[in-house]
Amino acid sequence: MILEVLQDAHLAWGDAPLLDNVNLTIEEGQRIGLIGRNGTGKSTLLKVLAGVEKLDGGSRNVAKGLKAIYVEQDPVYPPALTIYDSLLLRGKISEIHDEVERWEVISKLNEYIHLFGLNPNSTVESASGGEKKKGALALAFALQPQLLLLDEPTNHLDIDAIFKLEELILTNFRKDRTLVTITHDRSFLNKVAQQIFELDRGMLRVYPGNFEEYEKRKVEELYAENKARAQFDKFWAQEEVWIRKGIEARRTRNEGRVRRLEQLRREREARRDRIGNVKLALDAGEKSGKLVAELESVSLKFGDRTLIKDLNLRLMRGDKLGLIGPNGVGKSSLIKIILGQLQPTSGSVRLGTNLEVAYFDQLRTELNPEKTLVETVSPGSDWVETNGIKKHVIGYLGDFLFPPHRANVKVSSLSGGEKNRLLLAKLFAKPANLLVMDEPTNDLDIESLEMLEETLSNYKGTVILVSHDQTFMDNVASFVVAPDSKGVWTSYVGGYDEWLKHRKPDTEEVQKKEPASKPQVERNKSNRPVRLSYKEKQELEQLPLEIEKLEAEQEQLLTDMSSGSEKRGPEFFEQTNKRMNEIASLLEQKYERWEQLDQKAQVSKS
Repeated sequence: MILEVLQDAHLAWGDAPLLDNVNLTIEEGQRIGLIGRNGTGKSTLLKVLAGVEKLDGGSRNVAKGLKAIYVEQDPVYPPALTIYDSLLLRGKISEIHDEVERWEVISKLNEYIHLFGLNPNSTVESASGGEKKKGALALAFALQPQLLLLDEPTNHLDIDAIFKLEELILTNFRKDRTLVTITHDRSFLNKVAQQIFELDRGMLRVYPGNFEEYEKRKVEELYAENKARAQFDKFWAQEEVWIRKGIEARRTRNEGRVRRLEQLRREREARRDRIGNVKLALDAGEKSGKLVAELESVSLKFGDRTLIKDLNLRLMRGDKLGLIGPNGVGKSSLIKIILGQLQPTSGSVRLGTNLEVAYFDQLRTELNPEKTLVETVSPGSDWVETNGIKKHVIGYLGDFLFPPHRANVKVSSLSGGEKNRLLLAKLFAKPANLLVMDEPTNDLDIESLEMLEETLSNYKGTVILVSHDQTFMDNVASFVVAPDSKGVWTSYVGGYDEWLKHRKPDTEEVQKKEPASKPQVERNKSNRPVRLSYKEKQELEQLPLEIEKLEAEQEQLLTDMSSGSEKRGPEFFEQTNKRMNEIASLLEQKYERWEQLDQKAQVSKS
């Protein structure tokens, strides 16, 4: 069933088209990830689909009686005594006339509020960005829409909340419910998206599969586009610089950066062993400035609550330390202890010498909205010096994806992602040997994330990083520390992946997430495995051929959509999208059936 159709959709801000004759079909059962650079119009497109924003041209057709819910980046809460009361008003739950339906929504809302660990009696004024996001998501799922539109749903959420959100999506959005989400979280995209819609310079391109599959195809596509545009005018030449940077970043990310991280992690592992064995000798032989901070038996308590218990931690020059765990476990307090800004309840802290700290504040309080980009990054000078190399401020801003014609615009005119990039440019323009990064990934597009990953990987100083973005942390951190519920912090060489492999969850969590038992092969009354029938054997032999045929058709359709797309009409895209969805569904069914039959065949042999 088709839920929404955009035909020849056009929308512009000034002279720049955000949507340039876009044709788009949204159908039941799709899980779509909408990506693109900051400022390309992703949020605007989502608002169009939600009916909040109107098109300048073209048409939007919606299925009769469509129930769509839109959750914005920063959810707006109506005035009320508590978050719970405000959510009831936001969802207009009192206006649901059917009493059974109304109480079902309220029951679901209570369930999801509890699932996200949100205090329903807290006030809206005291709620953090993460708490407001959790409440809005709980309400959205409780209302059980046919079409759910999420704008950056993982922003401000801690890792456990992100996992719960992923689980809710995968459980609830299948055949008859549809999701369209804007997100920069690549791990989240890989888990929930079945299709990627990319908005790029007013054009919308469709790619089957998750973000990893999109990325493989996009590298090839951008390389071909780069060649085709080699003879365009200066504007396009400038655009090609960004395109080439994107290609090079993707090609080198799994080469140079990974090699550097592996070396850092090997050094970290070796050093940890040496410190454990001959600690005093190493302490005596260290050069000034090599030690950043050393914590011995550090504990921190607030009232009856223990945030940190007997922590031993040594941070050396060049380390890239990641702090992970849910909101409120004490990550900010630990940073303050490491920087000497907070005294622990017990234990000792030794700080290194000559520390120059640059702090990335996720609230961006260091940015003056009335100053220009140039004034912000390099006040009173046309040059920026980093690592002993002088660079003109215009070129330096270009490294952070700000083109020359925007160098003198005011900070107030920037989007959230652009402000984050500017704050990074401001920080990196100062000499600093210790970077503290508090949620630097919020609002950044994927290209900017990759740029930041590369910058931090090449950085010679020390990094302390707080982020709930799994992929980002895995690509940057040489080791992470994370607490359990009793305040015991444990070190893991690597990033989120290593923590998830080795962490010991609380007993309650283990019971909640007890893995489902594997499907049992059907057995007869004598308890012998049922053998494959003749028809099942035939089916098992044919399935790989059928899967291969469907995948070949999928590849061909993708090629057809990518080549000569400007000459295609809306009917072509509608029919092709429909067939792509059919193929995706068929492949899922056939893979599942193949696994069932193959498992049955293996058990029959035993």
